[in-house]
Amino acid sequence: MKEISVIIVSWNAREFLSDCLNSIRKSGGESVREVIVVDNGSSDASAEMVSEQFPEVTLERSKENLGFARGNNLGIQRATGEYLALINSDVVLHPGSLDQLASCLSRRHEVGLVAPRVLGADGRLQPTCRRLPSVWNITCEILALDRLPFPAFSGRCMRSIEHEQAGEQEVEVLSGCFWMARRSAVEKIGGLDERFFFYAEDVDWCKRFREGGWKVVYVPQAIATHFGGGSSANAPLRYSIELLRANLTYWKKHHGALGQAVFFFLSIVHHAARFLIRGVGVLFRGDPISQESAYKCKRSKACLRWLLTGKGI
Repeated sequence: MKEISVIIVSWNAREFLSDCLNSIRKSGGESVREVIVVDNGSSDASAEMVSEQFPEVTLERSKENLGFARGNNLGIQRATGEYLALINSDVVLHPGSLDQLASCLSRRHEVGLVAPRVLGADGRLQPTCRRLPSVWNITCEILALDRLPFPAFSGRCMRSIEHEQAGEQEVEVLSGCFWMARRSAVEKIGGLDERFFFYAEDVDWCKRFREGGWKVVYVPQAIATHFGGGSSANAPLRYSIELLRANLTYWKKHHGALGQAVFFFLSIVHHAARFLIRGVGVLFRGDPISQESAYKCKRSKACLRWLLTGKGI
């Protein structure tokens, strides 16, 4: 039975998108009812490629970049399947991954949202299970306490989760690069919050699923490869600022003005410390500055500028 509607939001990620759609063709099996691509105003002929090479795909073309949440909501509105697979354009599915996720939802009626094991381009595991943000775990990450081998300081990382273990495991947050949601659950809790242009919508949605009484489950039997940067690589500093903006929105929504102010302060400490530490290393110790370090300095500077002045790139 064709139960799954696949939804892909893409912005200027033509080659990644082509690989993603090819993987769905090869591994989707008999359970895929439809594939919907929402093109967010791409200028790299992504939409034309979809029309020419994947005529079976439903293409929604926007004249502007709607953002991740709004783009996916558009796809959800068009979808007709019982299960909604939201997949990033820079993800390639492994055989059977969609069927494995759908099987979990079919067997476990208390589960509202599932996601697979995710590998990077190098074949190494990309941990996708996290805790919901709190002042404590964010502080641990900013002070690098999460590098210590003590569970209390592990930050948002869920060290208790065995990412490569065979069994399904309930978690707090699943990374939004590849989800499958139960339509009836989405109808009750609502779609993605469109106040989040890009980033943090995954944390918000997982929190809302759990608050609505639905379980969020990691399914390591299902596997996908996430190359990363399919869209964000087109404007990395802008997306770094969008990450800050999204997190501030999340903290205000779920923790009020005081929570937002705390996160704002911690963000300034985080970027200022990293900018100063790298600068001191170069100026006083004569450390060679790699391309990666130079970019991280530039990123911290841009984020500090936005936090303190509100000015973007």
